[in-house]
Amino acid sequence: MKFLDLAKVTIRSGSGGAGCVSFRREKFIEYGGPDGGDGGRGGDVWVEAVDGLNTLIDFRYQQHFFAKNGQHGMGRQRTGKDGESVTLRVPVGTEILDEDEETVLADLTAVGERVLLAKGGNGGFGNLHFKTSTNQAPRRANPGQEGVEREIWLRLKLIADVGLLGLPNAGKSTFLAATSNARPKIADYPFTTLHPNLGIVGVDEVEFVVADIPGLIEGAHEGRGLGDRFLGHVERCAVLLHLVDGTSEDVAGDWQTIIDELEAYGGELADKPRITVLNKIDALDDDEQAERKAELEEVAGGVMTMSGVSHEGVMDVLRACRRMIDSDRLRRKDETEEPGPWRP
Repeated sequence: MKFLDLAKVTIRSGSGGAGCVSFRREKFIEYGGPDGGDGGRGGDVWVEAVDGLNTLIDFRYQQHFFAKNGQHGMGRQRTGKDGESVTLRVPVGTEILDEDEETVLADLTAVGERVLLAKGGNGGFGNLHFKTSTNQAPRRANPGQEGVEREIWLRLKLIADVGLLGLPNAGKSTFLAATSNARPKIADYPFTTLHPNLGIVGVDEVEFVVADIPGLIEGAHEGRGLGDRFLGHVERCAVLLHLVDGTSEDVAGDWQTIIDELEAYGGELADKPRITVLNKIDALDDDEQAERKAELEEVAGGVMTMSGVSHEGVMDVLRACRRMIDSDRLRRKDETEEPGPWRP
């Protein structure tokens, strides 16, 4: 299945049906009077977050979503049928943006969330509606309201607990493959990962989701390499796992490159809880490992070590991620928890 995290679609709600001008004309009925019915209401356009999706690829093949128009009113006081609504089914974590790609209209972060994007037009009144004691034979009816047509953007931000960061070939995909059932592409050349991958990691009978995004390089915020367009997929993560290639000649410089790109990206990404890990220690002897770790600790503070290939130190890193995830969930629960009633 192909991965797509940005799509532009055109939506249009249904127009309301026009009211009807009609009079009751039957044999032996001397005073029939008006009997024109109202028009039906136009259909709405909704968006709903559903389970089982993790890409917007369906919106590459269908970009237009038009709700049905309401039926016109008819004689014999018959109201027109309402138009059928349309629902866009998107993955959890999808943001709905206006045409300018900046204004956020909705952010769907839970399964079952529904948001009204375009309301259908009301149906027009038939001439029966305008009948009064002084105007018993009105010959007027209202047209239905026009529907709303607009273009919107759908932007997917995957919801994961841990987000992997690092330069290309820092060992992110190897770590994901070693700790989960995910099978990302692994090779010895840069930019092996071209789109985000998700994996479910289990440690101490607790499971959490890890997101692997394509590697960043210096100038990614300016569009170099694959740019920073995938950083949005780790915005919702509770903790960032920053992997630094231990075989690099300048581990401190590699660490600083990623930090600079996070700060240039903006938002709260640079302030998220972060774990720095010196990776690929299986390729280093004890002296080299101690030297690289000390060099990295001078700029990053606390540093953990591991090897995704030999699994050395992997469980320690996973347990550290779990502790940070638990503390972040508790913090968010405290922020959203409403104060209870006062008690003496």
